[in-house]
Amino acid sequence: MSGVALLGAYAGDLLFGDPRRMHPVAGFGRVAGQAERIAYAPARSRGALVAGVLVAGAAGLAQMLARCTSREVALMLVGWASLGGRSLRAEAQAVGALLADADPEPARARLCSLCGRDAGGLDAGEISRAVVESLAENTSDAVVGALFWGALAGPAGVAAYRATNTLDAMFGHKSERYLHFGWAAARLDDLMNWPVARLTALLTCAAAPLVGGSVNGTLQTIRRDGRSHPSPNAGVAEAAFAGALGLRLGGPLSYGQHEEHRPHLGSGRLPVPQDIERASRLCFAVATLAALLSAVAAEARG
Repeated sequence: MSGVALLGAYAGDLLFGDPRRMHPVAGFGRVAGQAERIAYAPARSRGALVAGVLVAGAAGLAQMLARCTSREVALMLVGWASLGGRSLRAEAQAVGALLADADPEPARARLCSLCGRDAGGLDAGEISRAVVESLAENTSDAVVGALFWGALAGPAGVAAYRATNTLDAMFGHKSERYLHFGWAAARLDDLMNWPVARLTALLTCAAAPLVGGSVNGTLQTIRRDGRSHPSPNAGVAEAAFAGALGLRLGGPLSYGQHEEHRPHLGSGRLPVPQDIERASRLCFAVATLAALLSAVAAEARG
């Protein structure tokens, strides 16, 4: 019944969104922050030790839950807590609604709920691009990844994946503090997300006609542009969304004092606020296909 449990987790996210109180991921983040304060050292070995203990601990707790209840109940509960599709789309649509006003400042402020880039001075088109890119990357990270690892490794796999993803968000920065300490978390996240990003890209190809795109055009964009992004995984997902939506993503962005000029992904027009709703629909379609495919895969393994 693992496939049914995964569908139940996905339905829970669709109906209720993230748990409103005592969110396990938020709790894990607080534990990780405390572990950093206790064990921090600017060394890869120390960061690897902290990441290994925390990821193994999260997987162990999920396995204990499975023993206390059942594998299926644990998979549904851990999966629901790990999925973030409803919240992702709601935040993207909220930014899109704010862009309808003449003043983009409220949309700039709301953008921080989706991504960590510096939104100061961004115009409506640049904010729209940031939202579409965030939808693409987080469709992979916040939805497809949890379902994939749930089908492959059960509740412990989901917990390990979400713990790794959280540690990468906390420590996987190329800042002076985390350049060495966060190296292991970032590399583990890259490893666990490598198959997830490729699956997301294939599912985006399948869903492209639902938003006016084509399967072949999306696949060509992935093959041409997916590897030009500095991230081995985010670039594949973003290129897929660019191809399916007929847009051109990438370009300049900044994180605090760090400025980048990302390679362009896709050969279409630049995003506009109306594309946020299209990208949200694509996110939902990809997530639903991932839930169905993961459920079938889990049942086949069972």
